[in-house]
Amino acid sequence: MQFQLPIQIKSPEARITYRDKIMLTGSCFTEHIGNTLSELKFSVLQNPNGILFDPRSVCSSLISYTENKKYKKEDLFLLNEVWNSWEHHSRFSNINADECLKSINESQQDAHNFLKETDWLIITLGSSFSYQLTHEATAGGLQRDDGVANCHRAPSQWFNKHLLTIDETISLLDNTYHRLKQFNSKLKIIFTISPVRHIRDGVIENNRSKARLIEAVHHMINKFPGLYYFPAYELVIDVLRDYRFYDIDMVHPNYPATEFVMEKFNESFIDDQSQQLMEEIKKIMIARKHKAFQPETNAHKTFLKTHLEKAKELQSKFSFLDFNDEIEYFGIAKDLG
Repeated sequence: MQFQLPIQIKSPEARITYRDKIMLTGSCFTEHIGNTLSELKFSVLQNPNGILFDPRSVCSSLISYTENKKYKKEDLFLLNEVWNSWEHHSRFSNINADECLKSINESQQDAHNFLKETDWLIITLGSSFSYQLTHEATAGGLQRDDGVANCHRAPSQWFNKHLLTIDETISLLDNTYHRLKQFNSKLKIIFTISPVRHIRDGVIENNRSKARLIEAVHHMINKFPGLYYFPAYELVIDVLRDYRFYDIDMVHPNYPATEFVMEKFNESFIDDQSQQLMEEIKKIMIARKHKAFQPETNAHKTFLKTHLEKAKELQSKFSFLDFNDEIEYFGIAKDLG
C-alpha cells in the first residue's frame, strides 16, 4: 500500500559534485542544508549576512556581494548599548562599533570572493513579509520606508510590516538574477521555500506568505535557464504531513524531518559518484564523534587506527578535499589511548 503522495523532483542536467563551490543564503532552514554539506566536506559558504527571511533582504545582500560593498560606521546604529546593522543578523552585532564593522566587512569580502567562483547558489526564502523603517526609527544608513533584514528587538513602532506581492518578489528576483549572472556567468541557482512556519504572522498569513514565494520562484524557473526548485516545503508539509515531524514549538522541522529532506536533496541534486563518496566521509565523521567509555582498550585503539588509515586513504585519493583535522584527531587520540 502507498501511504504517501510521491513528489517528482526534477534533477539538473549536471548535478553537484565535490569539486563545486556552493553558496547558501536565506532562512534558518538554509543552515540545515549548509551544515550537512559542510560536515561532509563540500566547499560551502553560507549566510554571509546571517539568517535572512524575506526576498528583499536576500536580494539586497546578494547584490552587495557582487558590488563588494564596504560598510562604514554611519551604516550602523546603536541600540541597547550594542552596535547593529539593519542589513545583518544580530550575530554581527557588537558593543564595539569597529569590531562590528570588521566582522561585517570581512564577511562581505569573503562572500564577494567566493561568489565569483561559485558553481551553485542555494536560496531558501522563508517569508514574504518585509519590515520597513518608519520615521521613528534610528539611523543606520537607511532611509524611511527602506526594508530591514533584522529588527534587532527594536520597538515595534519603528517598523511597518508589508506583505510583498508576487509581482514585487518577481521584480526583486529578476533584477538580482541578472546582476548575479553578470558577475558570475556560470552560476546555477537552486530555490527552496523553508518549511519553517512563521506563526507569529498567523497560520493563514503564513500560508499566504509561502504561496506568494512559491508562485514567484516558479515564475523565475520557467523564465530563465539554470534555475531549479527543490521542494523542501512540500516534502515536509505534503509528504510527511504530521506534527510528529516538528519540534515541540510545532514550527521547526525536527531531526527526522530534516534528514528526510536532505536524503531527497542528495538523490536529486548530487551526482552519483559524489553520493558514494559522501557515504564514506559520513563514516569518518560519525567515528570522530564517537565517545569511548574505555579509551585505553586495544579495541578502541584499533578503531582509531582503522579510521586514521581510512582518512589518510581518502585524503590521498581525493586531494581536493581536506581531511587534516580528522587525521590529526585520530592520530592524537590513538597516541593518548
